[in-house]
Amino acid sequence: MQPGQYFQNLSDYRALLPYSLLGLAAGLLSAAAVLLFEWAIQGIGTLWLGAASPDGFEGLPAWQRFSIPVGVAAFLGVLFSTLKPEDRETGIVHVLSRMHSHYGQLPLRNALVQFFGGALALAGGHSGGREGPGVQLGAAISSWLSLWLQLPNNSQRVLIACGTAGSIAAAFNTPLAGVVFAMEVIVAEYTVVGFTPVLVAAISATTLSQALGGGFTGFPIPEVGIGSLLELPLILLIGIAAGVLAGSFAWVLKLCLRAGRYPPLVRFLAAGLLTGTLGLLVPEVLGLGYDSLELAMQGNMAPLTLGMLLGAKLLATAATIGFGLPVGVIGPSLIMGSCVGGLIGFAGVMVFPEYGSDLSMYTLIGMGAGMAAMLNAPLAALLAVVELTGNVSVVFPSMLAIVAATLTTTVGLRARSAHRTVLRYLQRVIPEDPISQLLHQTNVLTAMDRKLRVLDHCTSRDDYPADAAPNWCLLKREEEYLFLVRGVEVGHALDGDEPAVPIDLMEQDLRRWAITTVSPRATLREALDAMRRDDAEAAIVMDARVPGDLGIRGVLTRDIIDQFYLMRL
Repeated sequence: MQPGQYFQNLSDYRALLPYSLLGLAAGLLSAAAVLLFEWAIQGIGTLWLGAASPDGFEGLPAWQRFSIPVGVAAFLGVLFSTLKPEDRETGIVHVLSRMHSHYGQLPLRNALVQFFGGALALAGGHSGGREGPGVQLGAAISSWLSLWLQLPNNSQRVLIACGTAGSIAAAFNTPLAGVVFAMEVIVAEYTVVGFTPVLVAAISATTLSQALGGGFTGFPIPEVGIGSLLELPLILLIGIAAGVLAGSFAWVLKLCLRAGRYPPLVRFLAAGLLTGTLGLLVPEVLGLGYDSLELAMQGNMAPLTLGMLLGAKLLATAATIGFGLPVGVIGPSLIMGSCVGGLIGFAGVMVFPEYGSDLSMYTLIGMGAGMAAMLNAPLAALLAVVELTGNVSVVFPSMLAIVAATLTTTVGLRARSAHRTVLRYLQRVIPEDPISQLLHQTNVLTAMDRKLRVLDHCTSRDDYPADAAPNWCLLKREEEYLFLVRGVEVGHALDGDEPAVPIDLMEQDLRRWAITTVSPRATLREALDAMRRDDAEAAIVMDARVPGDLGIRGVLTRDIIDQFYLMRL
């Protein structure tokens, strides 16, 4: 396959082989970005933790547990104050927003802010996860790949999904959960064609991560499972409690988002002071917290500690994200969910010791329910539980808890996921209907009418033979393109005149279509937006790199686009 033919195939979003090859490259690049981010967190953390784990804040003296988050927050506040507001946007919210408002083009500057700001914040003990930042890094580097190769813009969506899956797979060593998270949260659609390149990306990312010894290695817990059906009410209660947790988190997050009118230094300092104070009381709240998660999963954390960690993690994470620090919420959702499961599991075992299972099972179920409710990603959460622990026997009880948690959050409390809460505060509308999805993922070359001819406004019958009449004619005067008319109307206007005598079509009674221009790389969504922006009725697909009329590829009208998606849907 020639390179030109390869790139031409990408204009059709159903092109499986070209997108699978791109998925391979996107997976490797996103894994490399996530591993660099992970090593950056560890490297910065050694400044105050030495050779200890990046989660070793519990071993620091009290003054350091307070001063490190505050000092890092102050430094980041000064740094972010020098940035434009649009350059401060990071994380999954930034990815979702840019997919719809900028057709998937993710600026490199935001990715750099995410990389350095996120690494410093997480190494400085702020409560958050590295997976959300990893998603932006993977998506941004995949978007850059598309721009560098000058691919059609509809390829951005597929590549962003590949970068997302690759980043989650590399960070957690959970390839299947990464794929489902990309399809469930980022692109919000499931297609066989869409799955394949994302699967390739997750496989390649996991391979590179394991080869370089990066990513999370999972939890070393024994095989656990439900002992009796009499435990189902307890598991249902865990799901309901996880749903209440997600709703409470969204409520606190909305309160913190109201501080967005204050300068970054003020907001970041407030987050640092709150995190530092909580770190004095509950040291486990600082940092990524995976060491505490492992203790909870093994049943080695006392109920009082679980309760204190749950409350502190909720407040610290909501404040950190709501006040604008560049961290994620996936990791904290696992920790808070495991605390809920552990607390209810302790209570259940105390009340009904003859029916209770291993405490590890309850924390594991709570972990999945918490992630599902807080991210509105039930299937990704279920798969993450299985892949992180290797326990397939908890699939059935985890499904019950996840369903209960999701229903409690969305139906009972009418709360949104953490990402949707932030998007709603920012007044960003993310359409997910099938028509919008199709318009975003279809290149203009796929749907345009190619039967277009460029005519000078003064044209004779000899210059316009009736047997070769196009569907559309683009009239021009000198080097200026004027408007579009139907070819059949031009033919009628030239009937009856001397074949060699030119007539001025500008003086004829023709239906004139106002025009705008779009690039051959554009999507149908971009074409519609361009027509709306320029008050045009048609969009001429024109390659600006090719001089003159040779750069004109075809034409799109609203009717052509309507007919296209009606046939496809």
